[in-house]
Amino acid sequence: MHESIPSTLAPENWPFSLEFLPQPAYMVGGAVRDALLGRTREYLDLDFVIPSKAVKVARAIARHYKAGFVLLDAERQIARVVFPHATADFAQQEGDSVEVDLHRRDFTVNAIAYNPHTQEIIDPLQGYVDLQQGILRMISAPNLEDDPLRLMRGYRQAAQLGFTIEPATRTAIRSLASHLSKVAAERFRVEIGYLLANSQGTPWITSAWEDGLLAPFFKNATRENLNKLAAVDNAATLLTENWQQLGAQLQEYVRDSVKTTWLGIAKLASLVNPNPELAEIELQELTYSRAEIRGVTTALKLLPQLQVVNMSLRQQYFLFRNADIVFPTMAVLAVALDNLVEVMSSYKLLHTAVATSLESKASRCQVLALLIDRYLNPDDLVAHPTPLMSGKELIVALDIPASPIIGHLLTEIAVAQAEGKVSTPTEAIAFARQLQDKVKGY
Repeated sequence: MHESIPSTLAPENWPFSLEFLPQPAYMVGGAVRDALLGRTREYLDLDFVIPSKAVKVARAIARHYKAGFVLLDAERQIARVVFPHATADFAQQEGDSVEVDLHRRDFTVNAIAYNPHTQEIIDPLQGYVDLQQGILRMISAPNLEDDPLRLMRGYRQAAQLGFTIEPATRTAIRSLASHLSKVAAERFRVEIGYLLANSQGTPWITSAWEDGLLAPFFKNATRENLNKLAAVDNAATLLTENWQQLGAQLQEYVRDSVKTTWLGIAKLASLVNPNPELAEIELQELTYSRAEIRGVTTALKLLPQLQVVNMSLRQQYFLFRNADIVFPTMAVLAVALDNLVEVMSSYKLLHTAVATSLESKASRCQVLALLIDRYLNPDDLVAHPTPLMSGKELIVALDIPASPIIGHLLTEIAVAQAEGKVSTPTEAIAFARQLQDKVKGY
């Protein structure tokens, strides 16, 4: 079938010794598939099938190596051992042989087993041939129906591997699409998260929508929405070329998220209802975290402000304060959703003569470029104000009691500082005194 067993499958590369595995035992799934493809992983994710006592084997390994242990499914005897740089799942074999077990899986490329004791590859469904041809082929439609998440997983794996889905398999997926509504929202969210993370996933999200897989979860998704995803990818590429730091921030993960990037937040904002309140409900149903939901809703709320051409320093100050870390997401959405990609790519050439039809877009590009420069400059007092004084210091200086007025005064001092009206604590106190009477009416 192939000349040699890839070294990445070799037990010496595992986080535990082969002697802990009974005979027979088999490595299966993605690790075998990726090894045969020559794909390497920084973080090892191993799956083993054992004829009996799988949980007992996992416990023994976890105990010996002082690793984490998680019982995933007591009834089906599935457990996970968590090492610092790897996880290993151990599952009880389904059926009388490993061949029977492999016939119950989703796609042929994931139904290849490796026996580390004998270094034998078991491939009853010709998965290696499909691997070589770059094809995802179902084992059977009933297998996909058994766990409808497998329908979505096919599109995710096609994107990650650069494969195509075999026509009969895609037809079966379409016919089973309605079954995806039975899947828990959080499981679907993980799969769509992989597709949202990079540009390779975008065409497959479109295919999944065309085949009816998004309908149960993204009820507002339309052809127009899907086109926005590609525009977001193009905008991110363009912005990264001009501002590498901004591009790097778009690839950072949102706090408390399962691998959702700020670019992924921009794509989510393109898929959900444009009304922030309705988008929030939609994302809550999909079990997104508070940080992820806040990212999407903040971007949707503030996006119209990026279309204002003559923004005062005061407006810019409040935009940055309200946007905070969501600003890169807003910037990429502004370029994508306002069809500014072409204009933005040459905005530096548009300072002089420009076609009338492009004037407003050119102006918005220049404003956006200015805002990005401000955001990326840590010393910019509009985007990153440095307080001239604390609330306590202001209370003492003005000899007034603590009240909400202090917060309003501090805000006005920060705006005045951004506008160049004050630059020292003494000037700030004098400015606050002038405002006191006005602000008392708040």
